[in-house]
Order: sequence, then C-alpha cells, then structure tokens
Amino acid sequence: MSVTVYIPTPFRALTGGQARVEIDANNVGGLLSDLETRYPGMRDRLRDDAGSLHKFINVYVNSDEISDLEGEATSLKGGDDVSIIPAVAGGDIFTPGQIQRYSRHLLLDGVGPAGQRKLMAARVLLIGAGGLGSPAALYLAAAGVGTMGIVDFDTVDFSNLQRQILHFTDDVGKLKVESAAETIHAMNPNIRVEAHNAILDSSNAFELFEKYDYVLNGVDNFPARYLANDAAYLLGKTLIDGGINQFEGQVTVYKPGHGCYRCLFPAPPPPGSVPSCAEAGVLGVLPGIVGSMQALETIKQILGIGEPLIGRLLLFDALSMEFRTLKLRRDKHCPVCGDNPTITELIDYHEFCGAPIPHELAEQRDRVPARH
Repeated sequence: MSVTVYIPTPFRALTGGQARVEIDANNVGGLLSDLETRYPGMRDRLRDDAGSLHKFINVYVNSDEISDLEGEATSLKGGDDVSIIPAVAGGDIFTPGQIQRYSRHLLLDGVGPAGQRKLMAARVLLIGAGGLGSPAALYLAAAGVGTMGIVDFDTVDFSNLQRQILHFTDDVGKLKVESAAETIHAMNPNIRVEAHNAILDSSNAFELFEKYDYVLNGVDNFPARYLANDAAYLLGKTLIDGGINQFEGQVTVYKPGHGCYRCLFPAPPPPGSVPSCAEAGVLGVLPGIVGSMQALETIKQILGIGEPLIGRLLLFDALSMEFRTLKLRRDKHCPVCGDNPTITELIDYHEFCGAPIPHELAEQRDRVPARH
C-alpha cells in the first residue's frame, strides 16, 4: 500500500530535492526502515546510536503524532500522509519568537514540541470575561492556546476591577469582550480571540459551543450554569466548570460519559436562597485561584496529561487554606446523561430555575429565534 512521506527541507539533499516520496509499508517502523535503506544518510538524521528516533524528530501520521498513537508500530493504510518534522529545525515548526516564548514548555516532559503544537491548535470557549474567565484567559493565552472564544454581554464597571484582572481602570464602560481581547493580545499577540458580545442562551449555545474543542464555564447564575452543562453534554464537549462565593471555590471537569452538573445538582435552589457574588461579595483573589485551576485543567485536557478532575469535585476554603476532593458519580437517573434521558434538547433555563429573564436577554430573544 502506497503512503506519501513528507520530507522536511533540511533532509531533501538526501532525496534528490524531493519534498514527497511514495513508500509501500504496513506500519511506521517499516516505512522508516525503507526510507533509511533507500536514502543513505537518512538513518543518521532520524536515529541515535541506539536506534531510537532522535528527541528532536517528530513523525506524524495524517494529523496525529505517533507518540499519541502506537509509536513505530502505528499501522498505515493506502493514502495516509506521513510527515517527518524536525521539532525546531530552522523555524519549520516554531518561529524564533515562539521558540523563545514557549521555551520552558518545549523543555518540559509532558509538553515538548508536540504538546505545544496541540496547545497552539486548540480552541477554547470561555463563558464570561469576569472573575473566573480573567485568570483563565490570561494563563491560556500565556500557554499559547491558539484560539479563544469569549462570550459575555456586559460592560466593564468599577466594581469589577477588584477581581477581574482582564480589565483596567481605563476600560470602564467598554464591552468586556473588547477589553478582554485587548488584554489577551497584549499578553500574547499570537492568540486569536473570537469575541461574542451576547448573553448565552438556548438560541445561541449550540452554535457557539460547536466551534470549540473545550468549554470553560465561569458564569455566576444558575440558568447559565445548567444551560452550559446541557449544551456541552449534548454536543459531546468537555466542560471545565468553576464556581466561587465569598471565601469558597470549587472546580471540576465534566466529560460526557462521566456524569454532569445535573448528576451533582438535579435541580436548582429556590430563587434567592443562594446569594450571588454581587449580593454576598467575594474575596478578590479567590477567582484568581479558582480560574487558574480551571486553566490548568483545560491545559491538561488539551495535552492529555496528568489526572484530570473528572469524577471529582475540588473544594477550596480560602480562610482555612484547605482543599478537599469529593468523588462524583454519574447518576443513571440523570435527566440529561442518565440511562433514559428526558432532556434531549435545550430548554427555557430561566423558567426551569424560576429566575426572572434579564431585560437584555428578552431583547436578544426578540432578535434571534431559539434553536433546539
């Protein structure tokens, strides 16, 4: 079976200048062996004295690096594309500026060039450019997450500046999505920011979520929290969830097949029984801690490393400086992710939560028909 092999520029002197060659092979190891035999000198470019691939060489099958597959045992089929990529050779993969910016990642086991490319290719949607979204956005930008969507409808207020570090005094009165984009680009101009100046609602949740790989939830009201959970589950998206109130915070990761927010809280509390941050207050540094943990969990998901908070709820008490981890389980009777789900489309979440519909949302609903 014929497989096309991409030859990087520094190696083309060995292939007579050819950028692509055709090789018949059943797996990556056989392909490399054929390549080394056919083009003398290629083995030294690819392997060390022990016969292992050099650490600065990456091999891709189509769009997947072989270390994420089965290494050299990765099987091949006719029509596959195999790419040999020197990790940082001559700027083929990273620009000099990117090498400098991400140098500590490139050196780190568990990230390295392959992991950094995953980060740069990732698309993350942040719900809210407030207390939790601010630190999460900054650390995701610093890490090099290539595309960030931010959905928020609010403008920057003086009361936000105590904790929402995406915004500064001169930003008061600006749309939060605009202020957030400016700050993110100041942190890392390589990041693509997609600003969605809207209230998350049943009419737009699917359309927004579909565009991204991961959803990071930083909302502070129950209708949006249940909506984010349902939309993420129904679309098969991983939801990195966080919450704060006064001096306490919590973080977890909801991955389809491993439970959801409704497994933990099947129904919202009565309206007014749980005060919001605007009503009860919040310690300014608390969302910085919780939002940073959400960014960490998002990066772990992108890289596929560590032990994510799937099936676990991390609780943080800032006053006692205590962390507790509780086990979460999928509820087989859950109306969304259970064995016999009764919620298979988005609903009216303000009605479900018994909460009044904000004036801005009523106007948005008048403009856009709901999508189910």
